[in-house]
Amino acid sequence: MNESAAAAYRHAVVQGRFDRTQVAAALGITESAAADIEETLLSVHLLRRNPSSADTPTPVSPDVAAVSLVGPAEAEIRDLQQQVAQARSGLLALLPDYFESRRRRRGTEAFDVIHDRRDLQAVLDDHGARCRSELLTAQPGGSRRAGALEEAQPLAIERLRRGVRLKHLYQHTVRSDPATTDYVRAVTAAGATVRTTDELIDRMIIYDREVVFLPEQQLEDGPPGAVVIREPALVAFLCRVYDHIWSGAMPFVPDAQEDPNITDELKRAVVRLMAQGHKDEVVARRLGMSLRTCRRHIAQIMEELDSSSRFQAGVNVMLHGLLDAPSAGTSGADGSGATSGFPWDQPGSATSGTAHRRVAGSPGYVGYAADDPA
Repeated sequence: MNESAAAAYRHAVVQGRFDRTQVAAALGITESAAADIEETLLSVHLLRRNPSSADTPTPVSPDVAAVSLVGPAEAEIRDLQQQVAQARSGLLALLPDYFESRRRRRGTEAFDVIHDRRDLQAVLDDHGARCRSELLTAQPGGSRRAGALEEAQPLAIERLRRGVRLKHLYQHTVRSDPATTDYVRAVTAAGATVRTTDELIDRMIIYDREVVFLPEQQLEDGPPGAVVIREPALVAFLCRVYDHIWSGAMPFVPDAQEDPNITDELKRAVVRLMAQGHKDEVVARRLGMSLRTCRRHIAQIMEELDSSSRFQAGVNVMLHGLLDAPSAGTSGADGSGATSGFPWDQPGSATSGTAHRRVAGSPGYVGYAADDPA
């Protein structure tokens, strides 16, 4: 549509019909041009041919022309929209089934629970044999069983010879255990690294930072199995937890002079757990020591705090701000810069500071299958 077509349409409306000769004369154009305008107006349904006078079509109202021209397209669009809506509704109806099925699939792929100890040991052995680059373990609970350590030692050395990096995390109390010390001496000589800390969250075995084994929780009776975790985000989180604890732990070098910071750290952990209201039995279990050793530490702490009762010891701890004392870093972590004794009353005394960065421990621990530390 252009101005000439619009003028011709207005003329046809006034005349009641479209006569080419009259339109050409009225607009000052040729009849050929008027014929072209007629075809344009017919194509947009503003003119309609009558059976009785086909040479002189009559004008049609623009709203009627619009319905006639775009009505079929609008109807087709409505049909397509209805088909789209039905298709979308039908597909979205399957959305709950999709998410539920995906949840089940991911649950099967990302998590396994192994209850049987023999099956668990077989899976651990298989992952150990296929481990390519790194094996990380955390072993709470104090001294290890001598027989299990003897069985684990050749396996650990074999993995180290294959180029697998091996890291062990223990609690400080294993340093006084001859069997554990012998094991650590052998594997560190082969290239493993071993550190100790006052508390550990729970047992953890990580293969190639891809698969994590954690013990079952809240079992009423019987030894725990394991939860096998492969979900990448959760595995990455657990690896960061391990790295965090590792960074605050102290190297375990058998036959080296004992770091006095370790004794200080143990005593600080005892005080912290006592301040939380735990009984001697719980404190001993959390720190992986015998009840007798725990009570000996408590007696030494009370003596060094010049306290005749636990209440007085607690008051002295609060007065001196011993649990809030700032850390002086890990001065004893490499065997240098360590201080001796238990100098809580000395400002700025060297401690490992684990009271501030330690992740809360967990009550109780029973090892896996053969109690293999590797």
